[in-house]
Amino acid sequence: MKHRPSLLACATQLPPHYYSQEELLQGLEQLWCSQHFNGQRLRQLHQAMKIEGRHLSLPRLEYLQPSDFSQRNQAFARVSLELGQAAVEKLLAKSRLSAEQIDFLVYTSVTGLTVPSLDARLMNRLPFKTSLKRLPLFGLGCLGGAAGVSRLSDLLQGQPGSRGILLSVELCSLTLQPQDVSVANLVASGLFGDGAAAVLMGPPLEGRPQVVDTRSVFFANSEEVMGWDIGANGFSIVLSPQVPHYAQHHLGPALLQFLADHGLVPADIAAWVAHPGGPKVVDVLQEALDLPAEALAITRRSLTEVGNLSSASVLFILEQFLDQSYSPGSYGLLMAMGPAFCAEMVLLQW
Repeated sequence: MKHRPSLLACATQLPPHYYSQEELLQGLEQLWCSQHFNGQRLRQLHQAMKIEGRHLSLPRLEYLQPSDFSQRNQAFARVSLELGQAAVEKLLAKSRLSAEQIDFLVYTSVTGLTVPSLDARLMNRLPFKTSLKRLPLFGLGCLGGAAGVSRLSDLLQGQPGSRGILLSVELCSLTLQPQDVSVANLVASGLFGDGAAAVLMGPPLEGRPQVVDTRSVFFANSEEVMGWDIGANGFSIVLSPQVPHYAQHHLGPALLQFLADHGLVPADIAAWVAHPGGPKVVDVLQEALDLPAEALAITRRSLTEVGNLSSASVLFILEQFLDQSYSPGSYGLLMAMGPAFCAEMVLLQW
């Protein structure tokens, strides 16, 4: 029988600078008042997100000051290390483990660049053993949380008894492009927030879900749906209005097929750990799978409270599911979409 790693614990960390959506909107209106020909359109886009507020890496007024890619990336290096360390320390304390007991460290982000990568920098902050196996992942976008769980599961299947941590740190606010008044950038400025999450995986533990199977799905010729254009000004968002279409007409059927391959239908899933791409994406996913409203309630609440945290979002949602109790044998499905366009699915069982 195939070894099934378990999701043992999850911990999250938000930066201290929290602002309501209205406060953030007012700052952006000030920033773009001389450039954007239709300020009312900006307000409509932000209100459509149904987000109450978001956490930022820096104080709000600092985003109104001129800065270049180098300065923003330096801020990413500093803040990501602080948040990442806090998330991992919280996870270890919750799990009653020491850093020396961890065998793998997988790190994912798509909002900043550091070499050495954040996982290596953490080696000098926390007492991991020098033989720790590290795997930094970049470029997966919102997919990174689900894909990180899948890849760590792959690693642990070959090392029964080992433990690993997946760390996601996303500082989306540092990618703000003040000179870009495209609809994609205006939408991104109202949708994405900052945060970090860490997940512990290891040998099966009563009351914790095991990974039954994982699946990666790639949708050909969809590179322009989601991603970054990276240039002298840093990360410029690529965000097509076709994302909800892909969620409904491509992701939906792929999810149904994945479940069917295990003799399951959506009604068999007790825990839907779904990444909150945005209100429209959640709506069409619910429609494509014919789910009751309460199935994606935690996803919607996470989006409302902190916004879309890219790869970290699905792990924030996972933490809430791990705090609940499920009957033995109950199924869960963890999933996210990302650039390429692609999706990652993880079938869980308690």
